[in-house]
Amino acid sequence: MKRIVIFILSLSCAFSSVAQQRPNIIIIISDDHALSTIGAYGSTYGATPHIDRIAREGATFIHTFVNNSICAPARATLLTGKYSHANGLRDNHDEFDSRQDIFPRRMKNAGFQTAWIGKWHLKTYPDGFDYWNIVPGQGQYYNPSFISMKGDTTKSTGYCTDIITDQALQWLDKRNTSQPFCIVVGQKAPHRTWMPDLQDLGKYDQTKFPLPPNFYDSYDQRIAAKNQDMNLANTLKLGYDLKMKSDTSDQLNSATAFTQRMNIAQRKVWNAYYDKIEADFLQQKPTGNALLDWKFQRYMKDYLSTTLSLDRNVGRILDYLDQHQLAENTIVIYTSDQGFYMGEHGWFDKRFMYEESMHTPFIVRYPGVIKPGISMPQLISNVDFAPTLLTVAGIAPPADMQGRSFADLFKNPTAKFRDAVYYHYYEFPGEHSVMKHFGIRTERYKLIRFYGEQNFWELYDLKTDPHEMKNIYAQVKSGNLVADLKKKLKDLTVTTNDEVALKVLGDGR
Repeated sequence: MKRIVIFILSLSCAFSSVAQQRPNIIIIISDDHALSTIGAYGSTYGATPHIDRIAREGATFIHTFVNNSICAPARATLLTGKYSHANGLRDNHDEFDSRQDIFPRRMKNAGFQTAWIGKWHLKTYPDGFDYWNIVPGQGQYYNPSFISMKGDTTKSTGYCTDIITDQALQWLDKRNTSQPFCIVVGQKAPHRTWMPDLQDLGKYDQTKFPLPPNFYDSYDQRIAAKNQDMNLANTLKLGYDLKMKSDTSDQLNSATAFTQRMNIAQRKVWNAYYDKIEADFLQQKPTGNALLDWKFQRYMKDYLSTTLSLDRNVGRILDYLDQHQLAENTIVIYTSDQGFYMGEHGWFDKRFMYEESMHTPFIVRYPGVIKPGISMPQLISNVDFAPTLLTVAGIAPPADMQGRSFADLFKNPTAKFRDAVYYHYYEFPGEHSVMKHFGIRTERYKLIRFYGEQNFWELYDLKTDPHEMKNIYAQVKSGNLVADLKKKLKDLTVTTNDEVALKVLGDGR
């Protein structure tokens, strides 16, 4: 009996040792974070020192793209490793079936403790996690509500980014330390309507932001770009977006709605700041291009100020890992659900297959495996995230995951990976009137097929036209380049079994 007990104890210790050798994983996913505002990707605004720290101590993937640039579908792809048509979530109106095969459930079954805390935004409740606590829908910046695993809703006091991080660190404090963990920290920031933490109000008021080179885009030869409804000139609202109370054009979404969840002390600080901004605006009474520039500057100031708290809380998580001797065995990933327009083409928002919205940050720190400070040039899709996470956790990705693991790149950063990434956007008519389209992006070219209300092609040479201003499809449509790109596109629609795209291509429209 003594020998049996000793044998069982030795097995238990061995299992615990193996479990501890597997890396912990923290995934911080923000909402609508533009690459152009992140220092690791070349921004000079100084808004992301802690995110930049992850890059200095890990790898920056410089060509990471989403397959559908909209909030809920991006999260569904992260969870499933499948394209939108395969995981059932094509747009923000669909409900995600969280009972389907997702990477956290596989990790849980393999002995990882798993959690999702913060923004979920998939309409149904999470499934397959040891723990979750989520904000309803988009969530609120101030004094947000949370839905627990019991189904009850409680209201917290404070700023959403801080509270989500508080809860994530509390979960880490209470975890079973004999098991590896995987936690997703879903931050709301910096999603529209860009409400900074009170301590960050005015941090960029002395900054004059330069207009993007294609700010005054005429959309020549680009039908979909001309027909969108996501421009700063007309779509960005003085009240709803820029907090000007004198804008009474939309009473339900007016500037006063911002302070409804605030307590008296919060409201006092908020109003003191924005009332001063509005008084100056009413005195200036800008019109024409002067008004457009004023809107752009206010948009940039609020957006960048909102990211300050996001970055500060990334720093809190990194500090926690250092203080609890977890840093050396924990993979830290920073990413966003997609990119965002910061005035490029005169826009805000996302959705299009153009670079600013399709392109998303992906930064990884993996001590002892990833060489610090490297840049990874390979083409990566967010459909590849789930199989990669399973691979580094020592779990074989299921055969029906459509993404590919790029875990080998961590040790071999010069290896080849993809020669093209696939994209398909479905939501039309939607909030910003972006036409349905699908296409591929290679290292140099982007071929896009718009379909539905109107049917046409666009082609961009990203080497000579990085701002995607010149659609060259008409000039080269009968040449070898287009034939080759169309073949790649067709092959990917077949490989991914995208029946909608295959029908469009098959119809020859």
